[in-house]
This record gives sequence, structure tokens and C-alpha cells, in this order.
Amino acid sequence: MNVSTAPSTVGLADAFAEAAPDGVAGEFRTLVDALWDDGTASAEALAAVPGLVAALERAGADRKGHLAVLLGLLAEAEYPDLDGPLARAVRGHLDTYIELLGTPGIGKPLTLALLYLLAHFPGDRDRILSAASVLDLEAEDLSRLDRALSTLDPERPDLGRVWPSPSAWTLNADERAFDQGWIKELAPEQLVANWENDTRTVLGCTGARAYWAVCNGDPRNLPAAPVPERREVAAPIADATLFAPHLDALRCPSCKGSLESHDGVARCAGCQARYPVAGGILDLTATAAEGDGDAAADFLEKLSRVPSMGLFYEAVARPAFLRVSGSDWGGAVAPEDEDRYIAEHVRPVDGPVLDLGAGAGRWTAVIAETVGADRLIALDAALPMLNVLRGRLPEVPSVLASAAELPFEDASLGAVVCWNALQAFYADAGAAIAEVGRVLRPGGTFTLMTFRRSDDPVYRYFQSAHRFPQHQGGLQLFDLDDVKRWLADAGLTVREESGPGTFVFLTAERAH
Repeated sequence: MNVSTAPSTVGLADAFAEAAPDGVAGEFRTLVDALWDDGTASAEALAAVPGLVAALERAGADRKGHLAVLLGLLAEAEYPDLDGPLARAVRGHLDTYIELLGTPGIGKPLTLALLYLLAHFPGDRDRILSAASVLDLEAEDLSRLDRALSTLDPERPDLGRVWPSPSAWTLNADERAFDQGWIKELAPEQLVANWENDTRTVLGCTGARAYWAVCNGDPRNLPAAPVPERREVAAPIADATLFAPHLDALRCPSCKGSLESHDGVARCAGCQARYPVAGGILDLTATAAEGDGDAAADFLEKLSRVPSMGLFYEAVARPAFLRVSGSDWGGAVAPEDEDRYIAEHVRPVDGPVLDLGAGAGRWTAVIAETVGADRLIALDAALPMLNVLRGRLPEVPSVLASAAELPFEDASLGAVVCWNALQAFYADAGAAIAEVGRVLRPGGTFTLMTFRRSDDPVYRYFQSAHRFPQHQGGLQLFDLDDVKRWLADAGLTVREESGPGTFVFLTAERAH
């Protein structure tokens, strides 16, 4: 085969470039399927590059962005190899991409698509950044491009803090010291692995934003939500008595025995395990030594040292996560929509109400308004998040524990809410739902919001390209059929299901 052309794909590129408006999506899907599958290029991809670039040059403005994204996907298919034959072939037309980027009036969707494509060529960093610097780019887009074009300096590794964009982070001295501490502990191969994960996350977010834009139009900017300058977080003083109204529902994670409050700890009546309580947070992940009268004080000291990630999550990370996971760059789901769904669908029977995976407490506050704070318990596996939650909701007790083995008695809870959290314990999602079925009382509701995999293979790839601490192998969202099967197996009946894009809003009820 002539390496400069690929007859089997030139026709597909032409068909896409010439398609009627209502045929663009279908023809692009056909072209993508012929050259690329979930991050892997086909055997025809290398020979198809010149034809794709030719189509990019002659296509209408409403098609160029699609082709730029596809060329970026092909360049990325060999990552972390940045100089493989396919990447070199795509890079060989760099002049065309940069000239197109500088064309006046090309619009934001095509600009974003070209930024994604150009982000794969760190060897041309200076030239690309120079071309981008004269454009009126948003800080987040420019900072993601800058990071994607950077290379790892083993002597001064700059890891983490790239999501949703490097420009979103303004670190204080304590946070810089925290970063330096964990980075220094990494072996050389771990440095490389973390750097590559960060790069994949940056490319995934850049690609998701660009691809959504070329398919749907200009993305909507998020409202400014700066991280508070004062980062110190301290849970309000509260001892085990805050949990008194809910002790009948709680149980020991070690032996399943009942818990009782005693001397600033929660003690198991069965195995005598002692769990520290401080600041209104009950730590069921570690036991206190017998005779340790300072267990609560020790835990309170631990709380004072946790990083302020919860503040950043609330202001910046969570809204950005909804955009990527929910395919919601247009703002179809507003916070008010989420509030309304919770208020309308949480219907507890007798018993406490659990906010499962409560995070920093944004939705815990809505649940409290709906059912009353006196009925509510918050649970999360991240101490920094609960620290922030307790600061904003001092009347709500919090539990540090795993979702896969809930520390509650059978049929003890009146309702469970799991809002934007099920995907955070993806590997244990089925187990967590089974646990919800176990702890809910008959007639109690399980209300959740999570995300499903996109039906579009390109957007689905960008979703999974994100590497977060709990998803080092890439963010894995759900197939809706799996979620429904887990619910049915747990004895829960779906009463309502909705959600635009790849959002999943769902309410199920425990059988009577």
C-alpha cells in the first residue's frame, strides 16, 4: 500500500467532509471506527494521516474540529511514546495546525480542538506556546496546554495539582510542603508513573472539552469559585454524645456488636473495641488502645493536620468533575436542579438518614433541610472532606468508614442518599449498594446521582482517561444496566430514573 494514501479511509474522510449536516455525526463515527478503537489505532491509521490532514484543510468550519480531535487521538495512541511512527506522522503537519490556529474567526470549538491536537507535541513546546499566547485563551485552557507540553524534571518533579487545570491551584506554604513531602517519598519509576497519569488527566480534560464543543457549540464557563485564602480547617468541638440519638443504629465494624458512648470514645459492647471520636467525627477505621485516655485528643490532633483538599474540592474540583463525567460542558444541570431532586425524592421512613459518601457536605446541607439535621448522619472515607463538612454542619455527626461494609444494623436506616459518590468507590459499588439494601428499613428510599459511560466512544475515552487517586487506571463510570442489577439484587425497586447527558438521577425503594 502507498504510505501516502489509504484508499479505504480517504473515501471515509471525504464522506465526512462532504456530509449533509444531519449526517456529520454518523460519518464521523464511521471514520473513527475505521482508524481508532478505545485508544488503539488501527493498522490503516498511519497511512490515513495525510488524507485526514487534507480533509482538515478543505472541510467546512463545522467539520474541522472533529478531524483535529481525531488526529489528536491518533497521536495519543502511542503514549507514553511521544516519538512513535504515528505521532511523527501527525506531527509532520504541524505547520498546518499552527497556521489554522492563527486564522481569525475560527471560533472556540475549533480552537479547543486544535489545542488538544497540539498538546501532543512537547518537542515543539516553545513554538506552540508562542502561537497560543497571542490568542484570547482562558487561563484553564492555556495552563492545560502548558502542562501537556512540559516534560518531567526528576530533580524538581511537579506532580499532582493538574485537575481540572493547573491554573486552578494556588498553593500556600503548608500545601507546598505537603506536596514536597509525599513526592520525596516516591521512587524514580513512581515519579514517572505519576507524571504520566497527570499528563493523561490533562489530555483527557482537554479532549473532553474540545470534543464536546465541536459536537455541541461553545462550552459554558463555570462561575468563579475561588478557594478561600484562609485554608485552616477545624471541626467544631463535639464528643461522642453527638452520636447518642443514633447509637441504636450504629454497630462495630469488627464484630457487629452494638456501640455505646464512653469517655470520649465509642466502645463496642461485644468485643470491647474502642473507636476515637473528636470534632463530631467517629473514626471506625482504627481502634484506640485500651487505657488510652487521650484517644479523642490524639484524633483531634490528627484532624488539625489534615490538608485542606475539601475546600478545593467544593469550590473547583466537584463542579469540573460534573462537567467531564456528566458530559455537561453546557451547564444542563445546575446545582439548583440537584437540590430539587433531593428535596422531591428523599422519602425516609422511621430511623436515621445516611448521607453516604458525603464529601465536603454540599449536599448534606440539602438533605438536612429536607429531613432535618437531627435525623442525619454523614459518612465518608476521606477525613479532609469530613473535616470541612463538620465545619459547615456542626449539628450533623460524621463517621469515617468504608461504604463497602456499612457500620449500621440491619434495617436500621430510614433513607440513604449517595450523591455524586458511587463512582468514587467503583470497585466496591455493587457491595455498597448491597449494603444499602441491608441497612434500609422497608419502604425507605435510596436516592443517588452518579454517571454512566458515554455512548459515544470518543467521549467515553476522554472520561476514562482521567487518573484520580481512587482511579489510577483511569476513571471508570457505570453501565446503567449494572447499577439496576445491583439495586434489584439488593431488594431495591427503581421508582424514578432520569438525567441528561451521562448523568444518572435515580431513586429506589426498599421492598416492604
